[in-house]
Amino acid sequence: MKKFVACMILMSGIAACTPQEERALGGGLIGAGAGAAIGGLATRSAGGAVAGAAIGGAGGALIGAATTPQYGYRSTRCTGYDEYGNRVNYSC
Repeated sequence: MKKFVACMILMSGIAACTPQEERALGGGLIGAGAGAAIGGLATRSAGGAVAGAAIGGAGGALIGAATTPQYGYRSTRCTGYDEYGNRVNYSC
């Protein structure tokens, strides 16, 4: 039951995030996991795993935030052509 409550608290914190914050969080988690694995295997110590997790998490968060689509996940604008062949934007 404690694990369920902890998961619900974490998920409710993510629910109010913007797409950029969600991608930064996801990138940070992936980077931290990969960094911990690589750091632990490379140094064969817990300290190396912790350092790798810190470096990978920071790098993953930066990359995740930087690669967020500019207009969000879905665009509400569509592109088409009018009767004269001109390109126009309209609401989908």
